Amino acid sequence: MIVNNCAIDKTAVSKAGYPQGELPEVAFAGKSNVGKSSLINTMLSRKSLARTSSSPGKTRTINFFIIENKLYFVDLPGYGYAKAPKSEIIKWGAMTDEYLNKRKQLKAIILLIDVRHEAGSNDIMMLDYLRHYNYKIIIAATKCDKITRNRLPSYVKKLKLSLGLKEGEVLIPFSSVTKMGKEELWSEIEELCGFTEEGSAEL
Repeated sequence: MIVNNCAIDKTAVSKAGYPQGELPEVAFAGKSNVGKSSLINTMLSRKSLARTSSSPGKTRTINFFIIENKLYFVDLPGYGYAKAPKSEIIKWGAMTDEYLNKRKQLKAIILLIDVRHEAGSNDIMMLDYLRHYNYKIIIAATKCDKITRNRLPSYVKKLKLSLGLKEGEVLIPFSSVTKMGKEELWSEIEELCGFTEEGSAEL
């Protein structure tokens, strides 16, 4: 998809704040500081639409980005940030759970995992949760630019093994620096949302 128009449309803490209408939605989940905001900015060919930070736990709401008035990207609060107050962790979890259980417009979940590490317990828990509700799952293995090209395949293989990926679950190596995986991820999103071919995403 070629993105000319996109903007943050809604910021919500409960279903009362979700956008109205029937536009398809693709949600992004992952540990705090795994690169969700950077990935969203890369996918939308923007530098700072989704706010990035070196401090984990920055996304504390559900943020809806509208794209070409026909699709939403949904940035969910990061999980696994141990330094956050327990009350905040519980609140973020409840917020995410409500969205994932109530949102019929949700077409797929992009689960971000740092390619440099095997999947952690929080990643496995989230993956199992998504499987339980039969969501279409795409793994974005982020920060691939931090691994040399000749070593990357072995890291990807280790991540796949640690996740125990099942039939139909896709893993795409991704880098917000080099744009690796951008077109592949857009292709998956367009297919899941039922869009006709409109040309490749901007590089």
